[in-house]
Amino acid sequence: MKIKLVRSVIGRPDNQVQTIRALGLKKIGDSREVSDAPAVRGMVKTVKHLLEVQE
Repeated sequence: MKIKLVRSVIGRPDNQVQTIRALGLKKIGDSREVSDAPAVRGMVKTVKHLLEVQE
């Protein structure tokens, strides 16, 4: 699964900022290939409004 950060984490709750960092994203436009594990899916679901996800 490929994820890309498309919105800023400025002003977001701390748990959302930490989730984005745990996914390995730092700046807008950063993208990463992540495994399709249930734990990762839960993290993506938490911040889905900040990400663009491709299966």
